[in-house]
Amino acid sequence: MDTTFRDAHQSLLATRVRTHDLLKVSPFVSHHFAPLYALENWGGATFDVALRFLHECPWERLEEMRKMIPNVPFQMLLRGANAVGYTNYPDNVVYKFCELAVQTGMDIFRVFDSLNYLPNILVGMEAAGKAGGIVEAAISYSGDVSDPNKKKYDLNYYLKLAEELVKGGTHVLAIKDMAGLLKPKAGKLLVTALRDKYPDLPIHIHTHDTSGGGVAAMLACAEAGADVVDVAVDSMSGMTSQPSMGAIVASLQGTDLDTGLKLDKISEYSAYWEQARTLYGPFECTTTMRSGNADVYNNEIPGGQYTNLQFQAYSLGLGDFFEDVKKAYAEANQLLGDIIKVTPSSKVVGDLAQFMVQNKLKSQDVLDKAEELSFPKSVVEYLQGHIGQPYGGFPEPLRSKVLRDMPRIEGRPGASLPPLDFQKLATELKETFPIASDRDVVSASLYPQVTNEYLAFKEKFGPVDKLDTRIFLVGPKVGEEFEVTIEKGKTLGIKTLAMAEDLTESGDREVFFELNGTLRSVYIQDKDASKEIEHHPKANKANKNEVGAPMPGTVIDIRIKVGDRVEKGTPLVILSAMKMETVVQCPVAGIVKTINIDMGMKLEAEDLLITVE
Repeated sequence: MDTTFRDAHQSLLATRVRTHDLLKVSPFVSHHFAPLYALENWGGATFDVALRFLHECPWERLEEMRKMIPNVPFQMLLRGANAVGYTNYPDNVVYKFCELAVQTGMDIFRVFDSLNYLPNILVGMEAAGKAGGIVEAAISYSGDVSDPNKKKYDLNYYLKLAEELVKGGTHVLAIKDMAGLLKPKAGKLLVTALRDKYPDLPIHIHTHDTSGGGVAAMLACAEAGADVVDVAVDSMSGMTSQPSMGAIVASLQGTDLDTGLKLDKISEYSAYWEQARTLYGPFECTTTMRSGNADVYNNEIPGGQYTNLQFQAYSLGLGDFFEDVKKAYAEANQLLGDIIKVTPSSKVVGDLAQFMVQNKLKSQDVLDKAEELSFPKSVVEYLQGHIGQPYGGFPEPLRSKVLRDMPRIEGRPGASLPPLDFQKLATELKETFPIASDRDVVSASLYPQVTNEYLAFKEKFGPVDKLDTRIFLVGPKVGEEFEVTIEKGKTLGIKTLAMAEDLTESGDREVFFELNGTLRSVYIQDKDASKEIEHHPKANKANKNEVGAPMPGTVIDIRIKVGDRVEKGTPLVILSAMKMETVVQCPVAGIVKTINIDMGMKLEAEDLLITVE
């Protein structure tokens, strides 16, 4: 299976590859890669990134790819009861999502859960199967089955889980090695055991090449009886992505496992991505990672998270401390009980690691000070049971210290959620955004705020997904001419001419351009010119009555007002930075004296939030 259209760019380029560049190469894939088991091209992080950062509709992406590639099965990544989100949804949302995905062109659903929590996987399997999809239940791999010292996730653990998934009616069984921990010996042991137990069940193996051992591991799995292994085209392979398609195809030529794929066509496909990849330079993971790194066997960071974690570290001012973040990731994992790490549980570990580095905390500090620290929201919710029950249970005494008297969820989180009223959501969404489609309603059921922002942007700026990638990312140069095809037979010729030096009173600047040869101008707000430099006061660390921001972020919720009585641990403010939310709790009991922030304010670490008397 080729992952170039989804996991490869999620792992190497922070998921930023646009539909525009996927569609350009789609006819070539259709003509030359029909023997593939599938093309992994949707789901996972691509759904919300398309809406959030690329300003395009993920459903349109799937529909357009299906038109251009009618002859290769499509596969998507479904996070079980989390669908393509980071939280639990009512069951009818997961069912509706799968139904629309099949209608729009999806074939195979790789269904997993971030904790291998069976009840969550079964919901996703049932939703995908009921929609008419092929169900590929996946076991997320951690530990090392070839190391007798690693006892938590041993061979027996995987065989028992496989048995439950087979009972649940899976059509294909997948091993999802999201961090690239599956060594050749371990792969051989695991696949042999599964093949012996299930001689007729298709087995599909997924890995990442972070350590550099991916090709060897996939060849070992193939020889042990796996039916499908995941690869990415050469110029989008290696490191945190999948192993090289060309390397595996060449290694198997002339053997019983010959894939039948042509190396010269793989080279052409690779040449396209080599060029396309240069457009996404700012999102490259290779800014600090120049080669495979076997330290993944220690930190266990999933390949798909690596670039996002790095991006997050830079945005939080921790770019120079990424090595510390990687070490803290391993410590955070142990603090949380050595859990399976894949979205969204990997985000919990990553958030805790960044929090530890930001606040200069070691594992023992976290345990000692747990009752007075303002942990990231994802960590608190994980300990409450919001994403499911981890194998081996929650870590104690950490859980009790963090949660104190907060509510806990027992069993499957989604089971207690009432069904979503889609009719009501559709009415509300279409009242605000007349351009909203039924597909947008399903997007809003998963990502309400992100979908609203996407629709507001689209209403204001139109179909920016039709722009060439360089123009979309950096804008045109003055004097440059470019074309935009907005629909079949309708192409606009645009030439940028000049920009007025003077600002209007409202902070707008007049921009002059030609549209199909006609002179036009438009007023655009100059956000940089209207920025004012503000110096926010810092909290005095020695004074417990002054509460500071534990890390940089934007204020998205203020839970208290001046004069409120607060207890130690009362939630005060929620900060958000790069999908990471932090609930700031009160370190002391008292009365709120001042609130030094407003909604939407951007803060640095240690900026003063409130004072308590």
